[in-house]
Amino acid sequence: MKTNRLEAFSDGVLAIVITIMVLEFKIPETPHLSGLYGNFVYFISYLLSFVYLAIYWNNHHHIFQALEKVNGRILWANMHLLFWLSLIPFATQWGSHYFPAKEPLMFYGCILFMCSIASILLIYTIKKSQPPEILEAIKESKNYKSLISLGLYLVGIIAAIYNHWLAVTVYFIIAVLWIIPNKKIEEKLNQKH
Repeated sequence: MKTNRLEAFSDGVLAIVITIMVLEFKIPETPHLSGLYGNFVYFISYLLSFVYLAIYWNNHHHIFQALEKVNGRILWANMHLLFWLSLIPFATQWGSHYFPAKEPLMFYGCILFMCSIASILLIYTIKKSQPPEILEAIKESKNYKSLISLGLYLVGIIAAIYNHWLAVTVYFIIAVLWIIPNKKIEEKLNQKH
């Protein structure tokens, strides 16, 4: 099967996930800027979650740009990733509504942890099912960043028990780690096309 249907479906799911998050903003009770304060915590949560979704979309785009075909295992691994990504709006809303409560912040970290696990499994599944010339373009995928992220998510989850700001900082650090692009993947993809 060609990748275009999987990519279009994934793009649609992520667009819906972002739309759900933006619809959670509440209209202020007043027309003054001070009325926006009630949305401040949700805005910060939305910003972080939006950045994570953008990172996953960007990485997904780069990986699938290298592929010509997908199989059933890749389809299911992709659905596994989309499942966890689709929980981000719920975790974002719960975490911001009860901030600084530790359980919602821990849950948010657990969802991000599972998104990372699902992404690693998707890349592993792709690597196991592609011919060598395709693998050349995706072998540069960020394994070290994935492992560091998993460890940091655990730190963030545990930190949420003791200090909510430390947990939030850890989640932001992980996002910054992934915003920095891996130029090797883009170079390999440009050579391929």
